[in-house]
Amino acid sequence: MTRKFAFAFAAPLLLMTPALAADGTAPRTLPGVEDAYKSDAFIADPMPAIDAALTRAKQSRKPVLLVMGTGGCHDSAWFANLLATDRFAPVRGRYEIVYADIGMPHVRGWGRNPEVPERFGFKKIKGTPTVAILDIDGTVLNRKTAPKWRNAASRSDDDIYNELMQ
Repeated sequence: MTRKFAFAFAAPLLLMTPALAADGTAPRTLPGVEDAYKSDAFIADPMPAIDAALTRAKQSRKPVLLVMGTGGCHDSAWFANLLATDRFAPVRGRYEIVYADIGMPHVRGWGRNPEVPERFGFKKIKGTPTVAILDIDGTVLNRKTAPKWRNAASRSDDDIYNELMQ
């Protein structure tokens, strides 16, 4: 019984711990970012921002990059902070970007704003961030790959850049 309690307590904490690099070194850093694994980019009430992004998308003819995650998730925060760097300016120019705070719904009791993933047909969030590319009508264009961003902090910057610029 003690082991089950300890695991139940420790598992969510591990999800929030920044991943070590593949060689076991300290977590990566980003220029000008104090803590690359924390972010305040995620919007607590995201539906108005999503609607506004879709309206802008119709005018600009750009797709929407809907980043569903939370600032306390190391992968979500890394992704948001990486997109804010100078190198990713072309990515920001290609998309209307919205950071929707959905908490960590894959950890029981830590989810928020379940109407966001439901609106776009995501029945279950497997991890954060889940990154959906929406066309100007709000249709998800990358349904199969959207959940695969939950390892964003372990991906190379080049891989992330190249995938978003395809």
